[in-house]
Amino acid sequence: MSEIAISADGLGKRYRIGALARQTTIGERLTHAMKAPVRWLGPNRNGSSSGHVDFWALRDVSFELRKGEVVGLIGRNGAGKSTLLKILSRVTQPTVGWAEIHGRVGSLLEVGTGFHPELTGRENTYLNGAILGMGKKEIDRKFDEIVAFAEVGDFIDTPLKHYSTGMQMRLAFAVAAHLEPETLLVDEVLAVGDMAFQKKCLGKMGEVASGGRTIVFVSHQLNQIRRLCEKVIWLDQGKIFQVGPTPEVAGAYETSMMNRADGSGQVKGAPEIHNGFVSWEIVEPRAEKPNMLTTMGPVRVKFVLKLDKPVADGHHGIALFNHERQLMWARAENRLQLPSGIHEFYYEFPTLPLRPGLYNWDVSLYEGVKQIDHWSCVPEMIIATEIHQHPDDSWNGILNLPCQFSTERGALHVQDVHI
Repeated sequence: MSEIAISADGLGKRYRIGALARQTTIGERLTHAMKAPVRWLGPNRNGSSSGHVDFWALRDVSFELRKGEVVGLIGRNGAGKSTLLKILSRVTQPTVGWAEIHGRVGSLLEVGTGFHPELTGRENTYLNGAILGMGKKEIDRKFDEIVAFAEVGDFIDTPLKHYSTGMQMRLAFAVAAHLEPETLLVDEVLAVGDMAFQKKCLGKMGEVASGGRTIVFVSHQLNQIRRLCEKVIWLDQGKIFQVGPTPEVAGAYETSMMNRADGSGQVKGAPEIHNGFVSWEIVEPRAEKPNMLTTMGPVRVKFVLKLDKPVADGHHGIALFNHERQLMWARAENRLQLPSGIHEFYYEFPTLPLRPGLYNWDVSLYEGVKQIDHWSCVPEMIIATEIHQHPDDSWNGILNLPCQFSTERGALHVQDVHI
């Protein structure tokens, strides 16, 4: 039996922008040609004479997902995430390439997808279940659990057109998640729910994942991606930009977005520095990128300073902030004597036990009260270590401390109490 849940090869989806919205008659086309003969007869910029422009929402997308994998799909708006899910859900056909999904598929693409507004919540539950390939007995067995999860029990026999957007979304998610598909495809519909329901949905998807089923999850909330997904596919302009473990890919994507970088971690248009800090990197342990920390243990960080004249009485400060600008650590060095030229400042730590995410180093140098440089280092530091935290995100703290747990059977000593 195949262990592959989803395979895609060379997927591409082309849309035609500016095509005529309806079929025209010969007379209408002739009239249009007489009014604008050059435009009607001449090719457009794509070499076509039909007056449309081709737009590729997806181009040459290939990947394989194994059964039981929980995969996040990230990228900016318009990157092709929703288009890919629609192809995998068979809502739309690819222009080129193919995709194959093994087993039953549950999809939650948009609020109300697969629902009929004139039918009641009860009727829509059975209709959507049938669309997903469920029999009536299977839906009967899960019906009460679905209604309870969606919190629509008082309205289950009310036509869906009278439901709020949130109620429709809750019912749609409950149906898709409870009817036990082998593969669950979830678009960013959770964004319309409140925080309590988002937490509830993430918990349910965690249950689905622990049952060995495959999940593909689209979200702009990287904390949700980090909590739920073990692997991430980063789409950019319709193509796969990066695939890999969640901490690494999510951290690189976050850095790219925050710095408006080109994906390499180097900020565009940075001016040349003649007097001050010019670069920083993690020297040990080395990772694929010099701003990424992927393992626990000793850490050595280097900051490069360039001086065009000597400093006789230098005061150097360093601080580490998380992405919410909470201070993690700081230190100062005074009475530094530095000749002109290049200097390398090193900091060594037994470990940096911080929760995964983005962090900022701030470094400064003063001579007396005169500021020479104060730099909020770019790119940000990416902590992409293994998570040693509580499984509930609301209980995750700042520190990411590995520890050992054990139990021992002990003797209970009770002293006699005389009254």
